[in-house]
Amino acid sequence: MKDVFFLYNTSCFYEIVILSYFLNYSNCEMIFCSLDGKPIRAMEGFSVNVDMSLQDIDKAQIRSLIIPGGNISEINNAEVKAYLQDLKEKDVLIAGICAGVDVLDDAGILRDVKSTHSTNEDLVSDKNVITARANAYVDFAIEVAKKLDLFVSKEDLQETIDFWKNYNRVQ
Repeated sequence: MKDVFFLYNTSCFYEIVILSYFLNYSNCEMIFCSLDGKPIRAMEGFSVNVDMSLQDIDKAQIRSLIIPGGNISEINNAEVKAYLQDLKEKDVLIAGICAGVDVLDDAGILRDVKSTHSTNEDLVSDKNVITARANAYVDFAIEVAKKLDLFVSKEDLQETIDFWKNYNRVQ
């Protein structure tokens, strides 16, 4: 099963870099895609070659779809909304952070789902949908990783929290 990062020009990489590290470290099959399969330029200035277009991914192979924040105008369209609705019907884990949550909301994914749009929380996980505010990028990475069962034990999870959130050095 594939974990898909849906990228677009102005995607905020800092919001997803820790999660991509966790997935890569866990030997998950990650795919970086864009709407048209063309490279993108992240908000931080990085030029990123993607693996393929969103439409070229076999939806039956998607375990999770992650949408970072940024200027969402190029991806907040009917094609993406229909794609997301189809993934929700298939019970794929869908995660959005910052403006990525707006895409989920506009697509109707947050209907009857508790989210950062319906609460004052920085991170919310409900009904296989995870939403986070931009400042919660570490919590976002940990929550998605927990949902995907990337931690091998409670001790592994705690060590990760201690390192990434509490800044404790690994001994």
